[in-house]
Parts: sequence; structure tokens; C-alpha cells
Amino acid sequence: MRAATQKLISKGPAAATAAIQQALGGLRGAPRATTPPPMRDINTPPAKPADTPVARQHGASGEVEDAICVDTPAGHASSGALHHANTAHATHDASAADARQGQATSRPAPQAPQDEPPPAGAAPDPATHPIEYAQDLLNRMGIAVDIHGALPSGLKHFELPTFDVANLNLPPLDLSGLDLPGYDAPRPAPAPLPEGAQFITGSYANHAGERQYKLYIPSSYHGQPMPLLVMLHGCTQNPDDFAAGTRMNQVAEERQCLVVYPEQTKQANNAKCWNWFNAIDQQRGQGEPSLIAGIAEQVKRDYRVLDKQVYVAGLSAGGAMAVIVGTLYPDVFAAVGVHSGLPYASAQDLPSALSAMKRGAGTHKAPGGSLPIIVFHGDRDTTVHPRNGDAVTAQRLNGHAAGSAPSVQSGSVPNGHRYTQTTHHDHDGKPVVEHWVVHGAGHAWSGGSAQGSYTDGKGPDASREMMRFFSTVG
Repeated sequence: MRAATQKLISKGPAAATAAIQQALGGLRGAPRATTPPPMRDINTPPAKPADTPVARQHGASGEVEDAICVDTPAGHASSGALHHANTAHATHDASAADARQGQATSRPAPQAPQDEPPPAGAAPDPATHPIEYAQDLLNRMGIAVDIHGALPSGLKHFELPTFDVANLNLPPLDLSGLDLPGYDAPRPAPAPLPEGAQFITGSYANHAGERQYKLYIPSSYHGQPMPLLVMLHGCTQNPDDFAAGTRMNQVAEERQCLVVYPEQTKQANNAKCWNWFNAIDQQRGQGEPSLIAGIAEQVKRDYRVLDKQVYVAGLSAGGAMAVIVGTLYPDVFAAVGVHSGLPYASAQDLPSALSAMKRGAGTHKAPGGSLPIIVFHGDRDTTVHPRNGDAVTAQRLNGHAAGSAPSVQSGSVPNGHRYTQTTHHDHDGKPVVEHWVVHGAGHAWSGGSAQGSYTDGKGPDASREMMRFFSTVG
């Protein structure tokens, strides 16, 4: 396979793309599975242990697990036939690469029964597993296209010693007309801004680098002091996508609040994930936390902001980073919102990040101040284990006695998900932790809009509940 791929690539980008397109052509007209579309997220930390499957199908939830906190573009995975596909944003470790290289023999890989995935290490059979075959081909060519839910998203380093496709200008793959899970029509254009509102672009730079951001200024702002919310997107998302999916700008109109959306760069992380698992990005005055806090301070200088009402919230990788930023900068922020995230210092490198995501993180004691925190997590989340929501709660409560027993309420959204809300109060009766478990929900923003990625409209409205919580503690 390796030799054949090198020979194909040597014919030029057009020939390589044509061969891939031919493989994808066999999928046209393939029936779409009827499993309801799942909710998935994003974060691409690299290396995976060799014995860790790239993706597992969870029949009950219908979700495919992504590699290490890889929040991936909004796509849908079907059940059964799609067990081994979602590898577009995962960087393989050396042992996995050696295993793939060992497959290059002149004998075809053994065929698997149609109702079972191919044996581990075997090339998928195009006759019985066409989607896996096409995905495997794309992966081996080093082209980051996730058939399950991503459009072409750039190139990966090809694993031959002297071959690098990073600088090739390959023609784009045509995925139109393919009846593939995750390939959906473009989302409708966002609703126009209310008269007088603005959604403007800015930037901030310091010794750690530079980040762009978008700032929503509600129509009610005329120079009077307002609260400020910092919203951190998940992997592969951007401010516009995150704003549309969470509908936080609409909530800001209702609550008369400024909202700023920092944007991660592909240079910092190929999947645009906040690097919550890097040691340098868990220190005050360093890395991405300093940039995010700096953006908040810049908005405070440029606009009138209520000093004790600055909050930070995020989804997935953004949720994990929101915990870090709130932990390191209690003098800047008053409370934290975490959706499908992880506790502070839950990982120091990629292997520990993968373990924390898949199995749940420990509850290390966080330094600095302990801010009030609201947590949302779906109990069917197979990307970031729901235990992490418990760990975020436990970390905040660690060493701080609650004023009374927590209050627990259960409810359900009409024609939607059930939920359990647990609230811990301090001795003065103020809420310090509010933990929402959304039953049946996966890795997606609860109560969000389909105009953005990674949303689940069947859950309670996380955006409004977070803003309500912030108003009680600010």
C-alpha cells in the first residue's frame, strides 16, 4: 500500500485526487443508515496509544468517539458500518505508524463478514465496507477528510521519509452528490442583527502570540456599564459558528451583556482546539490563558464593563480552557461556565489527555481562587466522559465546606431530554456550583441551534441557564 501510494502521488496532485475521487465515487447512491444523527465534538491532540481504537460505535447513543479531545466539525455517524472511520483529525503515534507500514504486502487483506468490522490491522474490503475503505485510503494518502462529518480540512504530513504533502496544492475533493453521513446542505445564513447591535472583529497580542476575536455589542449598549462574557469555542469551530450554535448573542440582547469570542488559530492547533492539555497553557501569565485574559482586559478598556461581572464559558476544549482561565485569573473573572469540559490540570501531555477524556480525570486541587461554576454535561457523551463533569464539581468543592446539603431537581424539556440539576450553596446561601446532567445527550451544546455545529436542541437551554447563574453570583 505504501509503495503504491508513493507511485500514485508521484504522478502529481491531480492524479492522486482523481484516484481518491474514484474511490469515493463507489459510495454514490449508497443508502444512508437510519440511526438518528449523533452529537459529536472536537480536539485533536496527537498521539494515540497503539492499542486504543480510533473510534468505537456506541449503539445506545449512536455516537462515534473522537480522538483525544478532537472537537470535529458537525457531522453525523451512522451505526454498524461506520465503526472505524473517524480518524481525520487524529495524529498517529510511532507504533501505529509501524503497524500500518507492516501492512504493505503483495497479498490482499482478508475479507471480513459484511456485518462485522474488518479485523484489526487489515485493510477494509471495498465490497463489504466501502465507507471504511474510502476513509482508509484517504488516511493513508495523508489527506484530512473525515467522511463521517468533515469536509476537506487540510493536509497531514505523509509518513514516507522523504515525502511531504504539506506544501502541495491538491485540487479539492468533490463530495457533492455523495450520500454520506455528515455531508449536509449548508446551514442557513444567520439571522440579521437587531437594529443598533454590532458583531465586530478585533485582535489582541502579547508575548504569547496574537488572537483574533469577535465582540457582540447589544443594541441596548450606549456607553453604560454592562457585564462581559468570554465564550471559548470547541475544536474546528469559530466565533460565528459558536455564536450561532449557542445563540448567546440573542441571550446577550435579553440580558444586556457584551459577549466576546476569542478565536483559536490553526497555527496553534491544527484542529483549532484550545491547548488545555499543554503544561505551558496551564500557567498564569503564559500561553493561551494570558491571551484570553488579555482579550477580556482589552474589552474592559475599550468599553464600559462592570468589573465584578466578567465571566468565561466554553464547550469541550473551550470548556476545559475556561476552567483553566477561571482558575488562574480569579481577579479578572467572577464565575465560570463549563459545557462538556474537564477540570483544571486534568492532563499534562497527550497520553494523559486521552486518558482523562475517555476515562475521566482526577480531582487535583486547583490553585488560586475558587470561582462559582456552572457545569453542563450529557450522560451519553463518548468524547469527553461524563465523569469529568463530576470532577469539575468536586474540584471546586474540594476543601470548601458547603453551607448545606445540595439541592437536587429533576425535570425534562417538552419532547426533549430529561435532566438533573444539583446545586451546592455556601454558608451565605449563594450558589457555588450548579451541575446539570442532561440524560440521553451527547457531546453537544444543550439547547443550541442547528445553525451552529455541536448542538442539541432537545436539551435545557445551557446559554440562558449560564447567564441566569452568572447573574446570581456576580
